[in-house]
Amino acid sequence: MTTAAPRGELDTHEVFNQPAPVAPDLWSSDAPLRALMGADDTLARLGAALGSAQAREDARDAQTRLPELRSFDRNGRRIDEVHFHPGYHRLMALGLESGYAAIAWEEGGSHARHAAFMYMFSQIEPGVCCPMTMTYAAVPALEADPSLAAVWKPRLIARGYDPSRRAVGEKVAVTMGMAMTEKQGGSDVRANSTRAVADPASGEGVYRLTGHKWFCSAPMCDGFLTLAQAEGGLTCFLVPRWLPDGSRNAFNILRLKDKLGNKANASSEFEYANTLAHRLGDEGRGVQTIIEMVHHTRLDTAMAPAGLMRAALSEAAHWARGRTAFQKRLIDQPLMRAVLADLAIETEAALTLGMEVARVFDDPARRPYARLSVALAKFLSNKRAPGMIYEAMECLGGMGYVEDTPLPMLYREAPLNSIWEGSGNVICLDILRTLTREPESGAQLDARLDGARGQDRQFDAALEAHRERWPGLPPEAEARWFAESLANLLTAVVLMEQSPIAGSHIASRLGAPRGQIAGAMRGVDTATVLDRV
Repeated sequence: MTTAAPRGELDTHEVFNQPAPVAPDLWSSDAPLRALMGADDTLARLGAALGSAQAREDARDAQTRLPELRSFDRNGRRIDEVHFHPGYHRLMALGLESGYAAIAWEEGGSHARHAAFMYMFSQIEPGVCCPMTMTYAAVPALEADPSLAAVWKPRLIARGYDPSRRAVGEKVAVTMGMAMTEKQGGSDVRANSTRAVADPASGEGVYRLTGHKWFCSAPMCDGFLTLAQAEGGLTCFLVPRWLPDGSRNAFNILRLKDKLGNKANASSEFEYANTLAHRLGDEGRGVQTIIEMVHHTRLDTAMAPAGLMRAALSEAAHWARGRTAFQKRLIDQPLMRAVLADLAIETEAALTLGMEVARVFDDPARRPYARLSVALAKFLSNKRAPGMIYEAMECLGGMGYVEDTPLPMLYREAPLNSIWEGSGNVICLDILRTLTREPESGAQLDARLDGARGQDRQFDAALEAHRERWPGLPPEAEARWFAESLANLLTAVVLMEQSPIAGSHIASRLGAPRGQIAGAMRGVDTATVLDRV
């Protein structure tokens, strides 16, 4: 008689030296985040929920059971609807009901708390962040029209999620998307060709739009901020998805984009065909109006890479602590410790810089610094994320390349936030433009940098070298180098105020020469850095 293998074992071999999958509480396991935010019951509850088995299963389903475009109903009527897996809807409900879009705008709320939402959500399912981020970011843009704000703003910041197909007036909570990009222009939105014609018969400030949009994320949102050419020039409009009588506005989805990553998010290509739209702001001031939304979405594109890197680091560190090779745990081997410490420095630096930016969003007097610093954070952290996540993947060896782990998903996500809301070159040119048009932004940044003088010899030398190299603005061809240098210096400042790893960051990023790959450094307090993971 044969005896069956014990439950959890195989007939052919015993499974060992394979660390069990990690599913940490995203709040209690993250010492740097807790140190930055302090005690916060809302964030604690969200971190526990996102670390749950249910949330991670929902994330996996949303990423693998992809959105489906349904152009027609069974009778051949055009409906242009996107259907999602229930896991997607559960994550949307978790985020919006917890306060993802609302917490920055409520009494006592803050953009830093919102940024913590984005940071934690990015660790398990970045795709759902897009519609929630746009909903959050649309709020300040609506101030351009008090009558539209009165209808939409209370519903945008309501703690609720209602994916039903109903007009805004019939819903307690709504979501908002954005559609700017056209084929011929990309980031040059002034090249947009979508046309807007006033339709006074339909009401004051009502127009009809005709044209094509090359990218629209989350096409099942209740409304969209968009740009079109009116008689007075490029203008911002609010396009409702559903009309007051419950019928569909003309919003023809041509296809869903087959993207490298961000699979749960139904990025689409669509057409306006005599589509009803409400003018938001004056004709000819479309960029100035919608830039309020872009400014806030940039905050989230600056925070997202920190979340992606944190998720990758958690996987790598867990594997290294539970895996043995050559008679020693990986975490005890000096070369692996050097690599992990480098990755941990990158992760905490991105988080701390992102939170610095988020906090100044709450201070109107520092708006020039906020505009400049968010661009610096977006540029640096997103440029660092792909390489960092690849190195984390390699820490797991072959397992890191397998879809059973989250590393492939994180790696596919890594380039995204650098490309969206202004790619690297656009951001660097915007940094130069901001310094030229808003001298106060440079003055506030200089004050921040100068305030840290005298704390670290290597930082002081790096700051002096930066200013000697660029006594004024750099030539355009050096804008990336200039932006990287400024962002590294600012990161060092905030780490010196907030984190015990500041010296290691400065030594490995601003100090003595080092190699260009992970772990190729010296002067790092590896033990202190890894204790933070």
